[in-house]
Amino acid sequence: MSQTPAVRLRQATARTEELTRDRAATGRHPDEADDHEGTFATDGALGFDPFPFLRALHEAGSLAVVVGQVAGIMHGSTELTGDLDLLWDGTPDQARALRDALVRAGCTELPDLARAQAGYRVTGAAGDMCTPALAWGGMDVSACLTRAMTAHDPSGFTIRYVALDDLIAMRRAIGRPKDHRRADELERLR
Repeated sequence: MSQTPAVRLRQATARTEELTRDRAATGRHPDEADDHEGTFATDGALGFDPFPFLRALHEAGSLAVVVGQVAGIMHGSTELTGDLDLLWDGTPDQARALRDALVRAGCTELPDLARAQAGYRVTGAAGDMCTPALAWGGMDVSACLTRAMTAHDPSGFTIRYVALDDLIAMRRAIGRPKDHRRADELERLR
């Protein structure tokens, strides 16, 4: 397991904090991000720190996989984000692990994990928890769970994140302008 992806994410989190330190809240939440700018331009970037929740996922035994721009950052993308999206298998055992992690991370309103896509909010992060049942632009993402990469955070826990080829394919399948831009960047990083 490499520390490099987790260190990249820690550096990006620090840059996000630095760049948003003097930014005033606008009331624009991550789910209101546009298809060009992404969630970094929303209030989700203010105080964004995914590490307490990532640690809670590890401690709860969750096999959820980081997807979206946080995974992109772990692969070397330099574009910042303001949300943490996860892919999980939708099973009852993993739903229990996710609920445990959510509570550990300060979630006060548990999402409906029976849905293919459920928004969540914890201390330091918010985003979507998605299962393979969600329409991913026609892509079957089930295998992304088994091909996931792992990174060891220097503070002593493991982060599971989507493999590079899977992330690029997911971006292309979703097809928003920011997804194509980010897929192009990731392809250049190969």
